[in-house]
Order: sequence, then C-alpha cells, then structure tokens
Amino acid sequence: MSKPKILVYDTTLRDGTQGEGISFSVTDKLRIAKKFDQFGIDYIEGGWPGSNPRDMAFFDEAKKLDLKHSKIAAFGSTRRGNLQAEEDPQLQTLLEAETPVVTIFGKTWLLHVEEVLRVKPEENLAMIEDSVRFLKENGREVIYDAEHFYDGYADNSEYALKTLEAAVNGGADCLALCDTNGGKMVGELSRITQEVVEKFADTRIGVHCHNDAGVGVAVSIAGIEAGATHVQGTFNGYGERVGNANLTTIIPNLALKLRYSMNCSPNLGNLRDIALFLSDLANQSHDKKAPYVGLSAFTHKGGAHADATKKVGYSYEHIEPEKVGNKQRVLVSDMAGRSSLLMKAQELGVNIDRSSPETKAIIDKLKELEYNGYEYESADASLRLLLDKFTGKHKPHFEFEGYRVIIEKRSPDEPTTSEATIKVNVEGEPHYTVAESSGPVGALDSALRLALAKTYPNLNNLELKDYKVRILASQSGANAKTRVLIESADGEEIWGTVGASDNIIEASWQAIRDSVEYKLLRDDDGNED
Repeated sequence: MSKPKILVYDTTLRDGTQGEGISFSVTDKLRIAKKFDQFGIDYIEGGWPGSNPRDMAFFDEAKKLDLKHSKIAAFGSTRRGNLQAEEDPQLQTLLEAETPVVTIFGKTWLLHVEEVLRVKPEENLAMIEDSVRFLKENGREVIYDAEHFYDGYADNSEYALKTLEAAVNGGADCLALCDTNGGKMVGELSRITQEVVEKFADTRIGVHCHNDAGVGVAVSIAGIEAGATHVQGTFNGYGERVGNANLTTIIPNLALKLRYSMNCSPNLGNLRDIALFLSDLANQSHDKKAPYVGLSAFTHKGGAHADATKKVGYSYEHIEPEKVGNKQRVLVSDMAGRSSLLMKAQELGVNIDRSSPETKAIIDKLKELEYNGYEYESADASLRLLLDKFTGKHKPHFEFEGYRVIIEKRSPDEPTTSEATIKVNVEGEPHYTVAESSGPVGALDSALRLALAKTYPNLNNLELKDYKVRILASQSGANAKTRVLIESADGEEIWGTVGASDNIIEASWQAIRDSVEYKLLRDDDGNED
C-alpha cells in the first residue's frame, strides 16, 4: 500500500517570529517566501493581517510574487462571541489580505472557552462553524487550527471532537490538531491523532506541534504515522518559548527515513542552504548541532571514526550528507591520527603524503599547539596556513616587524579609545601605520589593513564577523591563557582563525593576521584558476 503525499505548511513568518529575538522585515519575508516556493513548501503562513502594519504590507507585496507552487496563507481567529461573522472586522481583514488560503484558530479546550473567551460552549461551536463558512463562501481554502486540541481532548474528548465537527460543518478543508503547549508525548499524541483520522476520514488532518518537552519533531512524525497528511512547523525550529517543531528535521526524516512523498522531496539538496539563509535573515547564529543541516551533523573528530568514514562513509553517517546539502568534515585535534590529518588536508586542498616525515611532524606540532591553547575545530583557515608552512608552500604576503597598542581613558565619563601602531614589510618596502578604534582589536585590524591597502586593495571587502574569547585554565586568574577565535567573511566565504596567548592582545593579533593571510591566499588561488 503506497503512502499518502504529505503537505508541508510553514509558519516561520508568523509563529516563528514569536520566538525571542526573531524578527523579519517585509523584504526579508518576501525573500523567504520565494525561497520556500522554489523548495516546494506547500503553504506559507505570512502573518496575521491587522495585527501589525508589517504583516499587512507583506500581504500587499506578496500579491506581486510569481509563486510557482506555494500558497500564501493569512492567519487569524474565529469571529468574536455574539457577533455575526460578516460583521467581524478581523474576518474582514483576512479577506482583505486576498490570500488564496486562510488559516483560523479556534478554542478546543473548555478551560479556554469558559475562562479565557468567557463564552458558552455552544457559542464557541457556533463561532467556529460560522467563521469557516463565511470564509468558504468568500472563495477561500480554509485550514482550521484546533488550538490546544490535545489538551482539550484529554480534558473533555467529547467537546473537543464537537469543535472539529463544527469546523467540518462550516466546510473546513483541513483540520490541524495543535499541541499548543508542546507537552504531549509520542504515544498519547499518536493515539489521539489516529482516533481523529478515523472519525473524520473525509477531511485532511494535520498536526501542529511545539517543542516544549523536547519532542516536537518526534510527535509531529508520530502524527503523520497515525494518519495525518499535513504537517506544520518552522524552519530551524523558530517559535515562541523554546520553539516550534523543526521542519529542517521533520522534512528529511519523512522523505529519507520513512519514504513519504512531499512536493519538496526532490529539492532536499537545498535544505541546508535554506536553513542558513533563514539564520542570516533572522540574525541568529546557526545551530551547529542541528540534525541534517548543522555544521557538526557530519563531522568526525576521533581518529578511528575518521579513518572508518574515509573507507566506508555510512559506517559513521546515517545518510549521505550531500542529500541535504551538507558535507562531511574532519576535525584535526590532539585526538587526530594520520587518517584524520590526510582527510582534513584533502578537504582544505593540501596534498600530504601519508608516509612522509612531514605528516608525523604536523601531528606532533598540532598536539603541542593544542596543549598550549590553540584549537582548530573552528579555525580551518589557521590550519590551512599551518599545513602550508609545514609543506613548504606558504608564501607570506607581508613580513611582520612589530605592533604597539595604547588604550586611553581621559575622564570617567568618556569612553575608552584605542590606538594601534603596526610595522610590516610588503614586497621589501616598510609600511608603518597608525589607526584608532573604540577597542584594541579593532585598532589592530584597521592598522594592518591600512598598511596593506595599497598593495592588496582586495582586503577592502574583508569583514570580521564574530570575535570570541575563551579563558583557559581560569584558576590562573588574570594570568590565564586566552584563546581567541575570529570569524571573517568576504561575501563569498566565511572562515575561522585562532590565536592563543597569555596576552589577549597577542592572541587577537594572531587570529587577525591569519584571517588576512588566508584572504590573500584564497584570492591568489582564485586568480590561478
């Protein structure tokens, strides 16, 4: 028996923005909608028209999008109590959004009916049916979100089912069962969903889950296996409290593990790119540990693991990383053996002979450096430079002669200022420059760029994206060793560099120097191509 096709409903642009620190501009939302359409998402919930000017502006602009597949949905609630549907201003606003789909939520749990809405149970049923019918009569596809359905069912299953009947009587195209509080376990949610699927066999059933108990993905998949054919969630799991069920995990699990058909299945190779795109627009650090799409999802550190993976990929990987747009990574650390080093070198474009004396020397040097505070797991650029030095391929673009940093505060009310002086030789010519900034790292970075700007104008697009400091052996107090990790970008690539010292300025300088050297090395490699 073939499995039914699963429709994917994304609510990143509405429910996702209720997450702490998540916000999208109108332009962001339009760009995301186009990405989702290209990926094959079936429904894109754009927001709640009337709740804020930004959402209404999005719906106005979304009408101009030439979407090939996705349907835009406006979100709202059932009519107010004791008011005719056609007289309800909120329902009128939903129609004014002019979306092909409208999703409305209604109360399922008697607690909310009696204590929050404060209407009689019979009136709540009328509110659901009237609202759905009104939207259907105005030509909309209607998805009914049964808010708190699973909690309402546990409290009074008879009434909870009556709310679904009211939506069906009004003509709802889909009933989405919501675990709004995110607390249900797999067994209970699966059992209840199956009962609903059997009772409403002629209506599409969906699941909308949250991750408050850490099982948002698991219960969403359980709902599908219980017979639901519509799944709601957000990319990267963005959402209120700890987030919604994560579509970047649900989608590949359904497609690759359970062999369900989805319209987005042929485009799974773009999954990681879209997840990173969402992180960038949300101004959030992407979760390295995210299943399938995280940087660490197919990363190997232990020498034995790396060696086995090189021989047989699936020995330590549950899928081929490329299926979701990811790639295999090998980390070189004090746990590294020859296999790990060779694989990492190959990944970085450096050829090393397994049996050469340099290989053992590099491994010994790495272990020494890590003992002294360096770490290369997030600093591939520094590692590439180190490998080039050991293999005799390193061609320095400048010779460092010295730097000086002065930090000054003239009065209690004024901010500190930093001045950095740096001296380097470029192609035999000395360059001596001074730069100021609010902090010593920024001053050092600016001084080095000034010194190199004339010879290497391509450094103008180099940007320091992130700066992290880790105190090592903190029991040493102010004399503790410091590790600095810097993330840099030039619009085409992002790379990491590392420095370590008992002086934070020196550790920062090492990471800055490597960042600039790697940028120049990359550009040289590109020019050779």
